Amino acid sequence: MTQTDETPTDTTSTRRTVLVTGGTGKTGRRAVALLRERGVETRAASRSGDTLFDWTDRTTWQAALDGVDAVYIVPLDTSPSPTPAFVEQAVASGVRRLVLLSARGVDVPGYFGCSSEVGGPHTEGEAAVRSSGVTWTILRPGWFAQNFSEGVFLDGVRAGELALPTGDGTAAFIDADDIAAVAVAALTEDGHDGELYELSGPRALGIAEVLDEIAEVTGAHAVYVPVEESAYRAGLVAQGLPEEEAALWTDAMTPIRTSQEAPVTDGVRRALGRPPRDIGDFARDAAAEGVWS
Repeated sequence: MTQTDETPTDTTSTRRTVLVTGGTGKTGRRAVALLRERGVETRAASRSGDTLFDWTDRTTWQAALDGVDAVYIVPLDTSPSPTPAFVEQAVASGVRRLVLLSARGVDVPGYFGCSSEVGGPHTEGEAAVRSSGVTWTILRPGWFAQNFSEGVFLDGVRAGELALPTGDGTAAFIDADDIAAVAVAALTEDGHDGELYELSGPRALGIAEVLDEIAEVTGAHAVYVPVEESAYRAGLVAQGLPEEEAALWTDAMTPIRTSQEAPVTDGVRRALGRPPRDIGDFARDAAAEGVWS
């Protein structure tokens, strides 16, 4: 958060409506809940949300944008990215504040494997909001803690064995609650204009250590089994995933395997004035919700 001599002003009262794309997803639904708790008129936009929005159908965009002052953009991770066209339409519709969910490492060559380059949909989206001419904030989170409770790792945790091509690598897993909180702050408060927030948790852990944290609150221990990338990719294909998608998921594990996700960043503290939530906090909350039962 930009340092000033005054406390940032809460400007929710001057913003009529906030649009949240991906409003039923991991960070989107949390942002919607926080915004509504603050009394902000909020549209939860998705193909299944209360406001119809489909990234692949541009005829759904304008109705979602009408009367909107700020947008939390949870982009479609495809190339070419539809985000630049959406940003252009949003600004033309009167939107004056954009908060973009990007990703850690999008500006680092090889971050997602030896074949990855700087560029792609996240970079295209970042360039679009930077050049939009309106207030913007970019969030770059790393791997979500919630992947263990409502994402790609959940089935393995429940089954008692999580096989991944991450070796002995570590990551400072970020709680999706923190991502949503930063997004809401940027959408409703002054002091976040032009900020790029790199978001991580407060400490780096290996997969086995995360499973230990989960076992501590559930009493049931899942075993981490390191596997080769080729075996992991073949396993995904055997489960019915297309070859290209299986390769993308395998490459996505690279930042954990190489510990590029390990450095702890200050984005949460700069944006919210507090430290990020610990993996133990996440595990206790998820266990209380019964996700691993």
